[in-house]
Amino acid sequence: MKSDTTKPVLYGYWRSSSSYRVRIALNLKGVDYSDQPVHLVRGGGEQHSEAYRRINPLGLVPSLVHHGLVFTQSLAIMEYIEEAFPSPIWGQPLLPGDKADRAHVRSMAQSIACEIQPMNNLGVMRYLGDAMGADKASINAWYQHWIGRGFKALEKVLGSSGASGAFCHGERPGLADCCLVPQVYNAERFNCDLNAFPLINHIVTSCRALPEFVAAAPQNQPDAVSD
Repeated sequence: MKSDTTKPVLYGYWRSSSSYRVRIALNLKGVDYSDQPVHLVRGGGEQHSEAYRRINPLGLVPSLVHHGLVFTQSLAIMEYIEEAFPSPIWGQPLLPGDKADRAHVRSMAQSIACEIQPMNNLGVMRYLGDAMGADKASINAWYQHWIGRGFKALEKVLGSSGASGAFCHGERPGLADCCLVPQVYNAERFNCDLNAFPLINHIVTSCRALPEFVAAAPQNQPDAVSD
């Protein structure tokens, strides 16, 4: 693993899917980074503290600090990682070389990060329960609906593109896989039925066999707790 003159600092939460996808990207690039946990539940949420709001005014994770600069939003962070740590010096590329292929991979990544995950993030789930009075069964039904809707579309894209293989695009993991694995992790937590998505399951199995994905998994983070 190569070391940079300034080690990036990742502010994240062990169970946050957005943080999870950035950890995978850093690992795939072989970037040594420091982990700074931000607990999203304890004490009402450390993301609301004045200290963290100075880093990220939105109070969201992840945030990446590198060379004194702060980067927010997971997709933007991963694109920065791709450019700041270029292959082949740094690990493997997160995006393919062809411009049309790059657009295809970005489309899959954004369908997860921008269409599926926002409907099911912590803030939405809390609002459903606290402000809307939804019970646990209703919240689970909400979660399962949006997972099913999004994964159904993604499964069709994977099946029709002709580009998917062991991973979302070919035989090497990249940006879309960084987004997919955390979303499947969340779906499993909420007991979503994933049997209708054989291509997604195949890709996730391929990813989970790689040490970069294992090291990034929520249960393997230093701040992992039962909450």
